[in-house]
Amino acid sequence: MSKVTEVVSELAGPILQELGLELVDIEYVKEGKSWFLRVYIDKESGVDIEDCGLVSERLSEKLDEVDPIPHSYFLEVSSPGAERPLKKAKDFEMAIGKNVLLKTYEPIDGEKIFEGVLSAFDGQTIGLDVKVKGRKKNIEIPYEKVANARLAVTFS
Repeated sequence: MSKVTEVVSELAGPILQELGLELVDIEYVKEGKSWFLRVYIDKESGVDIEDCGLVSERLSEKLDEVDPIPHSYFLEVSSPGAERPLKKAKDFEMAIGKNVLLKTYEPIDGEKIFEGVLSAFDGQTIGLDVKVKGRKKNIEIPYEKVANARLAVTFS
């Protein structure tokens, strides 16, 4: 994590805790000539525009006080969306029974991209039910080999 995202995480923590919200992710990126600080928040019932506005207002005040970013940037506070990233062990535990897309650092059974229903997670291994040629198959993926993962929306 970069220095900026660490500081923002520390500043956002008490604000989010007070509001009953969870910090999902922080991105600090340059796009074109502009810098963006994106803070993704969530709660069990989902976040709305009022939650995002309140966090943005309070976090902006804290960022102005501490001033961890030496240049201008845009602060965006939003929900992680329907295809929420899975970053922490807790995220994987909460996603059991849901459709996910996983990418691994190295091939497993000749593949690096997997989509299916997360069937199990024990902190070390991810169980994933995938379809291979129309047949359901369970694949075990070591947690440390996951490069990135997210919920995947499916349309029936």
